[in-house]
Amino acid sequence: MDLNQLSLAVQKGNAAKVKEIVNEALAQKVSPSEILNTGLIDAMSVVGEKFKNNEVYVPEMLMSAKAMNAGMQVLEPILTSTGVKPIGKAVIGTVKGDLHDIGKNLVRMMLKGAGIEMYDLGIDVTAEAFLAKAKEVQADLVCLSALLTTTMPYMESVVKEFEKAGVRDQFTFVIGGAPVSESYAKSIKADYYADDAVVAVDVAKKILAQKK
Repeated sequence: MDLNQLSLAVQKGNAAKVKEIVNEALAQKVSPSEILNTGLIDAMSVVGEKFKNNEVYVPEMLMSAKAMNAGMQVLEPILTSTGVKPIGKAVIGTVKGDLHDIGKNLVRMMLKGAGIEMYDLGIDVTAEAFLAKAKEVQADLVCLSALLTTTMPYMESVVKEFEKAGVRDQFTFVIGGAPVSESYAKSIKADYYADDAVVAVDVAKKILAQKK
């Protein structure tokens, strides 16, 4: 079966078509990991590259990510049952006081598409909630999002909460959002800054490769 059609459906953001092709490919005994890698993940790499080159924008990227997730929903139970392990685990959320979630949702979908097990805590998330979840699932990454300059300082509170608990070194912090910068990440002792979802995927893959 030609998985190029699946890749094109993802790139066009056609979720219904993606589901249909994934089911068809499974019926034709194409391996789930091949469908995942060649059909879904490669497609999002193309979309990511187009985003970097300003050929597509956030709305198109969201559509593609949603289409990819539609395919993932079909594949996940099969991948799990066949013992295909995620490449890592990440906890993600928008920090306390901030109710924005479009950027955070896009990052979550992109990271999930890259093979990372995602735990989304939603919006307005406290430092204690980040800490509890990260410890519970033994996360590799803790991803913090903020879209307001007024809520951005709470990112530091989250990092400090982990320090206070004596577990800061067990987790890698990746932060992002409109007002956030590389220098701000350094100032609050976060490990990495990602200025968009594509960069977040690159950063996450790099971190997890180093951990292996």
